[in-house]
Amino acid sequence: MKLIRSFSVDHTAIVPGIFVSRVDEVGGGTVTTYDIRLKKPNREPVIDVAAMHSLEHIIATYLRNDNDWKDEIIYWGPMGCLTGFYLILKGNRSPREIYGLLLGAFKSVNESQEVPGATAVSCGNYLMHNLNMAKWYASEFAAYLEENADNPAIFEYPQTERLVTGEGQNFFDS
Repeated sequence: MKLIRSFSVDHTAIVPGIFVSRVDEVGGGTVTTYDIRLKKPNREPVIDVAAMHSLEHIIATYLRNDNDWKDEIIYWGPMGCLTGFYLILKGNRSPREIYGLLLGAFKSVNESQEVPGATAVSCGNYLMHNLNMAKWYASEFAAYLEENADNPAIFEYPQTERLVTGEGQNFFDS
């Protein structure tokens, strides 16, 4: 089976940032999946589950209400490894082009007085939220983005080299 792009990223070298995970042609248009990485995989503690859930709700609401971007947003959701989020947009923009959108989204978390949609009617696990911790993670990431705005490492995935056999099989050293 072909190794998917997100598994060909060297997770031992990735830093927090905004990365293009994949670009797909879908229904006559281009769709881009971005890796919004808040934590260094396997080297930092992951994001608290309840805070991650709150960040998902708050930022999804922000993105889908941003007048300049709302028609481009397809999906915002957490990574299973709890180190970041996936953002799927119509079109194909560089990570630098969506930097301002994401910086604004993470800064907006601190303005939240409540988690949108955190009711039994609106959410499948409405009791699992932590607004205060969400604010802490969002502030940390926004400050990091601002401090590293000129650092190309926060916009470019580190790649791992894999030996490929003549038959196209990936070789993994044990």
